[in-house]
Amino acid sequence: MGEQVSKQATLGTSADDLFPLFDKYGKVVDVFIPRDRRGKESSRADQKFEKKLQFYAKIRDKVSSLGAQKAIVKKKKLRSRQRKLKAYDLSALSEFLPDEKKETKLQTAVDFKLTCKSRQTLVLKEGKQLNNVLNHPAVKADPLGAIHQHLQNTQPLTDVKQIKKPKKVGKKKAKGKKSKASSAPQSMDM
Repeated sequence: MGEQVSKQATLGTSADDLFPLFDKYGKVVDVFIPRDRRGKESSRADQKFEKKLQFYAKIRDKVSSLGAQKAIVKKKKLRSRQRKLKAYDLSALSEFLPDEKKETKLQTAVDFKLTCKSRQTLVLKEGKQLNNVLNHPAVKADPLGAIHQHLQNTQPLTDVKQIKKPKKVGKKKAKGKKSKASSAPQSMDM
């Protein structure tokens, strides 16, 4: 009849042992009965437990292999990002950017929430500042001159060229154009 699979199954708990044994023609030759280490038939609960352990082992292997694959992909992404960063090196432009210190001061002034306690501390702080200004010898000698000097030091200069006169818009401008057009010598060639 050809080759037959041995009727005596080996002990073990692999997934192949849980299925029926076939010959080369597809006929069932023997059915494996799971047995424990002592050779006794194992109960259904033991079989389920063994199957669970096998499943968990497979999952553990897959997770470890996927973790290794992810690590490889991450390294490739990091390399490509580093290449892109080298290509777009904008450190030379950093000198033209505004200072972070000034921005944070502006943000804190905008985000300042006025509560009762903060108002009291603000009043005390401003009161001390005013006393310091009033006790300054330059203010005692010439108050208006000191204020003028302070404003010149703190306010930015405005150029005279930047201030433009508003252009006249309206009827006068339109009339001026018409009168200029009519006053020009006209000639007709025939």
